[in-house]
Amino acid sequence: MYDYHAHTNYSDGAFLRWMVEAAADAGLDGIGFADHCNVSPEPNAERHKRAFGFNLDLTYERRREAIEAVRENAAVEVYDAAEMDYDPDHETPIAEFLDDAGFDYAVGSVHDLDGANVHVRSHFADKPASERRALVDRYFEKLVALVESELFAIAAHPDLIERNPHLRGFATEDHYAAVVDAFRDSRTVPEVNAGRLLDDYGEFHPAPAFLDRLVDAGVEVTVGTDSHEPDEIAPRLREIETELDRRGVEPVRLDGIVADA
Repeated sequence: MYDYHAHTNYSDGAFLRWMVEAAADAGLDGIGFADHCNVSPEPNAERHKRAFGFNLDLTYERRREAIEAVRENAAVEVYDAAEMDYDPDHETPIAEFLDDAGFDYAVGSVHDLDGANVHVRSHFADKPASERRALVDRYFEKLVALVESELFAIAAHPDLIERNPHLRGFATEDHYAAVVDAFRDSRTVPEVNAGRLLDDYGEFHPAPAFLDRLVDAGVEVTVGTDSHEPDEIAPRLREIETELDRRGVEPVRLDGIVADA
């Protein structure tokens, strides 16, 4: 079992070495560190990532040295990855950065909607239902564009909007169908993400109805615990294993990843 989506202190997670040790203790064969990264040219995005310390665009080489050092004695394979914020308007700087950085693989995420992170509940709370529905339409349009861009090996938490109660419930069968079609025609693979499974949201990403459509269509999936702390890895991994066993789904291992790259 490989967890391709975890975080370290190079974005908003715990110390890298602690996360590696926890991955080994959880019985994983490999752990991929996909710390948050943003290369948007917009001034707002630049201020936000500096304020919150999401500076992997500047620190990835330093983190790579740390990964190489920890690999020497690690009981699991350790991958050097990035979770990249995606916007269709910024494909060129994203592609250029990923090409220069040479990560083992890249994870793509749609985090921003209407100029705000989808986690910011207050931004969406007072909007009329019609506007929130339109924003969810836009979210899925961006997700399809992410998959079709072929910039990423993995698409993270493909229904992230469900974490926000003000955006929850607007996803439709048409949204799911569009995303499933995109995945079927792309090398990009969705993940089964447990980032909020044991917290207030209480579901996997994709949510059950969405995951049903992906599995029925034969779309392969990877595993992402989306852990930020060492003690999150094992319990989230157990839940993912149980769900995949229940569905009879074997997660795919990404091709071309070499632990000592």
